[in-house]
Amino acid sequence: MLPAAASYDLVIVGASFAGLVAARTAAMRGLKVAVLDAKHGAGHRVATTGILVKEAVEEIDIPHALTRRVYGVRLYAPNLKHVDLFAPGYFFLTTDTANLLRWLADEAQRAGAHLLWKTRFEGAAREGDVFRLSNLNICARYILGADGSRSAVARHFGLGRNSRFLTGVEYEYEGLCDIDPRFLHCFLNSEIAPGYLAWVASAPTVVQAGLAVGPGRRPDVGKFLNYTDRIFQFGKARLVGRRAGRIPCGGLVRPWAGNGVMLVGDAAGMVSPATGGGIRLAFHFGRRAGQAIADHLLHMGPAPDVALAPELPGFLLKRAMRFGLDQQVPNALISAALGTSAMRTFAQQVFFHKRGAKGVTFSEFEERLVRLSTSIASGAEAAVSQGK
Repeated sequence: MLPAAASYDLVIVGASFAGLVAARTAAMRGLKVAVLDAKHGAGHRVATTGILVKEAVEEIDIPHALTRRVYGVRLYAPNLKHVDLFAPGYFFLTTDTANLLRWLADEAQRAGAHLLWKTRFEGAAREGDVFRLSNLNICARYILGADGSRSAVARHFGLGRNSRFLTGVEYEYEGLCDIDPRFLHCFLNSEIAPGYLAWVASAPTVVQAGLAVGPGRRPDVGKFLNYTDRIFQFGKARLVGRRAGRIPCGGLVRPWAGNGVMLVGDAAGMVSPATGGGIRLAFHFGRRAGQAIADHLLHMGPAPDVALAPELPGFLLKRAMRFGLDQQVPNALISAALGTSAMRTFAQQVFFHKRGAKGVTFSEFEERLVRLSTSIASGAEAAVSQGK
């Protein structure tokens, strides 16, 4: 006879953005929650850029000290000519991603969730109204799979699985000074980053430089660094970290839920097929999953997947854009198009979707960016003078 198992209302598999937000929400709403993750701890083996869009920050307030605000996009053609894009009031946040994940883990624990590190999900068997986990003496009334693009929960329960991926690699540098921190520096080049783009961005403590490529291709970050070295002087900086990961780009998996089990975040394909952006959706649907599961288990609410179904993204336009990105457009055509008003308008839509703040005109915001550039330059000169 098996010994009595530790009993939880909700077991969440995966302690990244979606899983930790779901854990905090569910615990705050009265559920007994356990989070399983094979990693050694929060922030270990980061596999995401951690760049947040404005909408993600509107989902969850995060500590200012873990972020750096970026006001626009500097978009480069293959010939390295560029245009600056921004929307008044809109911004991105680069993050100290490892410490952001540690903060989210602390918040989940503070709400009452139990985080079980170095613990791998190896399956679960249904026993009446609960699941008994195969490799652990744990029972759960509900299982939420937030375990990434190659979800073990999806595989075990026969749910939909991601089959198309972007592959990304990113390096982290200290001492890289030749970068305008007001912008995300994004590079279109069908030879270096076919199917997606490359980027350089100032984070709170490092500069991130990386690229992602479309399905069936392999990223060559060294080629990108050589290509842009005359802009950023990577050779003068110190390489301090590397990240790599797969990004689902096929849209929502089907089915994404079953009896007593549901997927969320990358595991569910809740990632834009065009932009690869998934953290905002991880925040939103992690929170909503926690709410819906608590309502279902405690207050006779509908099945969580039924409650969330009307909110699911369709990604119809983004999937069409993914098809276009998968076509390898010649670099000469990209360079010729980038300077046109039509291409600028299209790029503005992709990055900002007409979002921004009311009450600030485009020209006023442009003037503020210029003043910010002057302030940054003055600060850099002062730092150099003090160092002499």
